[in-house]
Amino acid sequence: MPKKKRTSNDAGDSAAHRPELVVITGLSGSGKGSVLKSLEDLGFYSVDNLPVELIPKFAELTSQNPGIRSAALVVDIREGSGLQSLPKVMETIRRTVDARLLFLEADDDALVRRFSETRRPHPLGTDKTIIRSIQSERAQLAPIRSIAELIINTSKFTVHELREFIGERFRGSRDESNLMIYVTSFGFRNGIPTDSDLVFDVRFLPNPNYIPRFKNLTGINPGVARYIRSFPQTVEFMKRITELLVYLIPHYICEGKSYLTISIGCTGGQHRSVMIASEIRKNLADSGYQVKVTHRDMAKGRR
Repeated sequence: MPKKKRTSNDAGDSAAHRPELVVITGLSGSGKGSVLKSLEDLGFYSVDNLPVELIPKFAELTSQNPGIRSAALVVDIREGSGLQSLPKVMETIRRTVDARLLFLEADDDALVRRFSETRRPHPLGTDKTIIRSIQSERAQLAPIRSIAELIINTSKFTVHELREFIGERFRGSRDESNLMIYVTSFGFRNGIPTDSDLVFDVRFLPNPNYIPRFKNLTGINPGVARYIRSFPQTVEFMKRITELLVYLIPHYICEGKSYLTISIGCTGGQHRSVMIASEIRKNLADSGYQVKVTHRDMAKGRR
């Protein structure tokens, strides 16, 4: 059977083929495998732990294969010193593919907990503690993090939530309903949550801690909530803060933000911040947003 002649249109189609390539990297334990699996489920041609020196060849092969529209690969600290050449490699492959660098990270305490739960050693070895290995890896990856197009902190995600988030992000949907909002209450005495995008201080509100019957309760308790809500400054604050957030959130969406962490702090994180965070969650949910609330320090005040 004679071969089909290559037409000028065929040549143009081949030249125009620029597949999407997502290069996934980041801290060990941050969920890179889950993200790769999520992209694979979306139809991405996926490769785990590809040596950095082979990435240009991989990009070239995908650009020559019209059947591959999207591809994803993971490269991380297991690569050793070769990982430091990744920024240069990213410059090179962008000549042939639409490459994006996705960097995953998580807070130290979340990473320590994950290593403890899985009982797996850190890739940097067992000659030092997990926390020191995490800190060393974070420092080594800092230059790569600085060039990433998308940085995701996975501290608050379950595996299911992370995969759902990646699915929404890479399907190209930009609906407001796909912005994930986290409202966190905390106590300033324990430090501000490191992943905060917006921080509000509610220590100006009357403190139920000084009311004996409320001292060992929390802001979730209806009586405590009624007490805090009984003051006009509380009502005014809730009105103003809700209006501000409803104004701000669409602008964050336009900037490409896919999740937003709003932190509400009082002294101990037991009463005022808990009640206000719960109210903000309800108000934003009523406005049509996906909102989750967590109370980081609520239990600490009851120990």
